[in-house]
Amino acid sequence: MNTHRALASFLQSLARWRLWLAAAALAAGLTLPAGAQVTVFAASSTKTALDEAAARFEGISGEAVTLSYAGSPALARQIQLGAPADVFISANPGWMDVLQQEGLVDPSSRVNLLENRLVLVAYGSDTAQLDLAEADLAGLLGGGKLAMALVDAVPAGIYGKAALSELGHWPAVAPHVAQAANVRAALALVATGEAPLGVVFATDASASSDVSVAAVFPEESHPQIIYPAAAVLNGNSETARAFLAYLRSSEARDIFRRHGFGVPEQ
Repeated sequence: MNTHRALASFLQSLARWRLWLAAAALAAGLTLPAGAQVTVFAASSTKTALDEAAARFEGISGEAVTLSYAGSPALARQIQLGAPADVFISANPGWMDVLQQEGLVDPSSRVNLLENRLVLVAYGSDTAQLDLAEADLAGLLGGGKLAMALVDAVPAGIYGKAALSELGHWPAVAPHVAQAANVRAALALVATGEAPLGVVFATDASASSDVSVAAVFPEESHPQIIYPAAAVLNGNSETARAFLAYLRSSEARDIFRRHGFGVPEQ
């Protein structure tokens, strides 16, 4: 009997969430067609949190979500080439700006979805804390590499280079940088011990038990880290807008906060 009551309670809750989603879509002037799907191109650093949020959306809406993760520039180029994406979530505004200027995303759907911090991570679970104003980063590498995402293209690498330059470390560490295609690949270099140190987003560091945070970069050392999201034009706009609406819901915002993201006020 208790099992039946629990099941009934779950089904009632699911029904309420379906009604909420339908109401959110209706408020935006949208309807969700039966069997709709949404394909999301998202920055690699969103993976752990977005996997959870997308699974919750699928459970509430009954709609399928396909997630494709990579560095923001690679995803933006795929959209430029006509890849079938419905939503784009970038790790910095610049790549979203490019697509908006080219008329490839819907500016009315664009929202600043998330915020992040930049950290220095080290291999292992017990790392001494460093003062970035005083530390000799090049010396601490001990002949090894500093793992970073592509410093002239991928947001984590761009922010990292800016911060290291602002703090005066870049000239010494630049010859020792191992550049990876995206921030999760840079994290993997540290997590496997191939690089003793790396520069990643705080949320990436929290996703691995094989690294620890040695220092947090001062916010003033780099531009603010903002993740814009928008519907891709010529995609499935109805479901894209419903998915974006869910990502701004209190439930999704709680998921993102739990994974270490900042959530801008809407």
